[in-house]
Amino acid sequence: MSRIGKKLIEVPSAVKVELNGQSLKITGPKGELQTTIHRDIVAEIKDGKIFVLPRKGEISKKAKGLWGLYRALIFNMVEGVDKGFEKKLEIEGVGYKAAVQGEELVLNLGFVNPVKIKKPEGINFLVEKNVITVSGINKEVVGQISAEIRATKKAEPYKGKGIKYQGEIIRRKEGKKVVATKK
Repeated sequence: MSRIGKKLIEVPSAVKVELNGQSLKITGPKGELQTTIHRDIVAEIKDGKIFVLPRKGEISKKAKGLWGLYRALIFNMVEGVDKGFEKKLEIEGVGYKAAVQGEELVLNLGFVNPVKIKKPEGINFLVEKNVITVSGINKEVVGQISAEIRATKKAEPYKGKGIKYQGEIIRRKEGKKVVATKK
């Protein structure tokens, strides 16, 4: 039995859920998301709550694994169209900066050419001083774009220069010690 899969999903009043066979469409104030549910999983809507269950009959090992996954995906869709998701990244280093130019995020990170990251559909970039905010309704895409931005120049352990998530702790290393030579 899946501990996460057994939990029901409360649907806020501002969110509308449509279930057509295995196709699920969720609409809210922030936007609209849709997905196709695996054939081994069944979703039911009762009294403003979504129940995710494995298909009746013999429950396969695969269905047990997908049960909690689809419950989490549907929960993230409901939360995304209602409140949205955001990740904040910090840039640290002399001369390192970011700017939004049209549909691209331009990062100057000490490379010969600036790094340009295109904005996917449904994602917004906001830059304030040394903090980049990535926001959108799809949690998966927000996390993926944030990881791609961070991967362009990860914070290094000696001086802490680079890009890191806000609140992330970079484990610092001690540099080489200069030993005096005897003559």
